[in-house]
Amino acid sequence: MLHEPATPAGKDPAGPYKIRLGIRMFILYALFYASFVAINLLSPSTMASIVVAGLNLATVYGFTLIIVALVEALLYDWFCRKKEAFYIQAEKSEGKDKA
Repeated sequence: MLHEPATPAGKDPAGPYKIRLGIRMFILYALFYASFVAINLLSPSTMASIVVAGLNLATVYGFTLIIVALVEALLYDWFCRKKEAFYIQAEKSEGKDKA
């Protein structure tokens, strides 16, 4: 029995865009996370300070890191789908021009 991919794989015209976007989003998140680590390293007592609804900064910052990661994932997906749709539309209109 021959095992093949479920969908045909070819060159992805949006690939370079996806790579650039992913790297930029990773750097943004890495800086945000690095600031969390820096606060813990340089001023651990700051993390104990109460900031919202009786929760300390460490808890709020930790949950914010999780939420930001989820939001970035959704934005990445949305931007990539938008770019793919653009290339599909351009390919269709290019095909109509040739016909």
